[in-house]
Amino acid sequence: MSAPKTSLSTASPPPSSPHRLPSDPSLIRPNGAANKVPPHTEALTIKVTDSLDGAVPGILHLPSSYDHNSTPTGGKDGKTPPPPQRTAAILLSGAGGGLVGPSSIYLGMATKLASLRQGIPTLRLDYRYPARNKYCVADVLAAMSHLENKYTISRFVLVGWSFGGAPVFTVGGSDRRVVGCATVASQTADTEGIRTLPPTPVLLLHGLKDRTLHYSCSRSLYERYGAGRGERELKLFEGDDHALTGHAVEAEERLCRFVMKCAGVKEADGERELVEGKLVDGKDRVRLMEKGGDLDGPENVE
Repeated sequence: MSAPKTSLSTASPPPSSPHRLPSDPSLIRPNGAANKVPPHTEALTIKVTDSLDGAVPGILHLPSSYDHNSTPTGGKDGKTPPPPQRTAAILLSGAGGGLVGPSSIYLGMATKLASLRQGIPTLRLDYRYPARNKYCVADVLAAMSHLENKYTISRFVLVGWSFGGAPVFTVGGSDRRVVGCATVASQTADTEGIRTLPPTPVLLLHGLKDRTLHYSCSRSLYERYGAGRGERELKLFEGDDHALTGHAVEAEERLCRFVMKCAGVKEADGERELVEGKLVDGKDRVRLMEKGGDLDGPENVE
């Protein structure tokens, strides 16, 4: 394998047909979820308006406290209190698109976050045209608008893997609805938005043996964020790869707790087991990445 890069973005023109959402029940919820599965999980196609238009696919995990058939109301009649500020997480994959994230971490995360007593809606979002930041940013903004219009969600935590760091920091650095950004093995190309991200908190995870995007990418992002401007954390995993296959459970827990903190959600009694639990078997993690499209294009586990 060649030396690690700092970017998986492409400058090539978008293909004639946008990315398609794989149809496979195993990509909807983890087999180990048992009773922890949120009551409503649905495949979405969200309309995007830009130079190419179209729709971006995704899978939404919605807590039981949300009415998935209508927009929450309140406050307009002057008698009922307005709904509280709501936070959602949007999880973005790498340069090949996809739905389950590095080592299928997103599959477990989405289930856990939506299953909390103070459940956090979580959208696993694909891209129309992976590895092309301009269009991927439009996908994220369209998803945010969809969740805001349908569920009165006004705050978002963005999580990205590999190339996914580009849309995460581009949107996070310019849209004040974003209250937290986290990445796993991010690239540095198209991430200048991290300079204007503070004081919004950031979490950066990377494997020291990453042979796809060198861990120096996350070190660089940590420095660009700057000291004393906000809450920043860099965690480097000894001996681990691009997908954090050796520390997937720990990475998933760290990401869940980061999202919860940004959303102002505290762990309730009995929820520690859920947050720290393993919902995806180790032997299934890479297989699900392949089925979900997360290893398409230039992406790699190593």
